[in-house]
Amino acid sequence: QVQVAESGGGLVQAGGSRRLSCTASGNIFRFLTVDWYRQAPGKQRELVTSSSSGDYTDYADSVKGRFTISRDDAKNTVYLQMDSLKPEDTAVYFCRARKGSLDFWGQGTQVSVSS
Repeated sequence: QVQVAESGGGLVQAGGSRRLSCTASGNIFRFLTVDWYRQAPGKQRELVTSSSSGDYTDYADSVKGRFTISRDDAKNTVYLQMDSLKPEDTAVYFCRARKGSLDFWGQGTQVSVSS
């Protein structure tokens, strides 16, 4: 079993930056693909970015050029650096670690961007 936990959320002004962390327990983290999702009030959860164990990354069009995912497998941690934040980035951000039938979600961390 892998426990996943997000941290780093909070209130930030538009144009500002925030770094989220996703930390997982266990010794298989480096083999897992890690995704960041977000869910805004009244909207469906959407995929923001992914990082595979082979250093492959992908981003939603809405965050390309502003968000950067990185991982430190030695620390079992994936980071989401969010720059040039906009009010529409306000959401609960979730971390997901997966591989095959393994699928683990965190509880989410709130990011609120004020205009």
